Amino acid sequence: MSGSSRGALLAGALVLLVAVAVVSMGFGAQAIAPGQVWQALVAPHGGVARETLLIVRDVRVPRMVLGVAVGAALAVAGALVQTTTRNPVAEPGILGVTAGASFAITLGTVLGLTGSQYSQLVAAVLGAAVASLAVQAVGRTSPLRLLLAGVALTFLLSGISLAMRLTMPDAFDRFRFWAVGSLAGREQLPQVVPLVVIAAALAGALLLARPLSALALGEDVARTLGARVTATKLGSLATVTVLAGAATAVAGPIAFVGLIVPHLARRLAGGTVGWLVAFSAVLGPVLVLVSDIGSRVLLATGEVPVAIVTAVLGGLVLIAVVRRPGVLVP
Repeated sequence: MSGSSRGALLAGALVLLVAVAVVSMGFGAQAIAPGQVWQALVAPHGGVARETLLIVRDVRVPRMVLGVAVGAALAVAGALVQTTTRNPVAEPGILGVTAGASFAITLGTVLGLTGSQYSQLVAAVLGAAVASLAVQAVGRTSPLRLLLAGVALTFLLSGISLAMRLTMPDAFDRFRFWAVGSLAGREQLPQVVPLVVIAAALAGALLLARPLSALALGEDVARTLGARVTATKLGSLATVTVLAGAATAVAGPIAFVGLIVPHLARRLAGGTVGWLVAFSAVLGPVLVLVSDIGSRVLLATGEVPVAIVTAVLGGLVLIAVVRRPGVLVP
């Protein structure tokens, strides 16, 4: 596939993202037509009711922006970790990175250290880094060991986090939706710092595309081509840690986005890491926003956390992936 063809596909994906974003701003307790949403965005004084204007601009636009950032962060993190480890089932949620970030915020809340947005972000990134290093140390010898180590650490940290939340319900009342992975209730919080961090990490992922393309051919070939293998791996690990940690800090633990999206993006990218990152950064938000729309309409009595929707979709994709011969055992 030529570069112009990939560019056309990427442009189509961007159009799809814009359409899904507009639709997502129309769904909720009060349905708003796409035309009214668009008018509230581009011509707020052109006849749109004040209530509609407040809902769109103060609630649904921040939620949509948050969904775009989280989707891009988790999808690109999944693409990077799959490329670096050459493991098709590697994903921040499965490998314990997301659980590490979530556990760090929970522990910080217990100790009274994560009262601010900045401290939550720092705790999440540190927790993600520790979890990532632990899983890599245990399971780096084979894809199966890596998967089992990640799943084991996820269950361990999730269980401890749940126990802490149950023993201190008052302290964690404001984390109810966050703890299960949701965009609901996060719209009114200041998100400038995590959004800037995610944007910077996404830019770093693009800079890693060229050396990762060499690394994807094998470490020996990469060294022959002049790539710095160790530095590339460390840079990729750091970028994945920041992306997964920041996404978890603002939206809670949302799994499987980094598994589903890279598998689809890889079909469009044609084996080029740069295009893989670009497609993941666009399709990740599409998946999260579509899941968020589903979370609002699945139950008539309230919202389903978006992480539950992505977990159902991701579980089906994971089953399909591991059923392929040679995925976990060469």
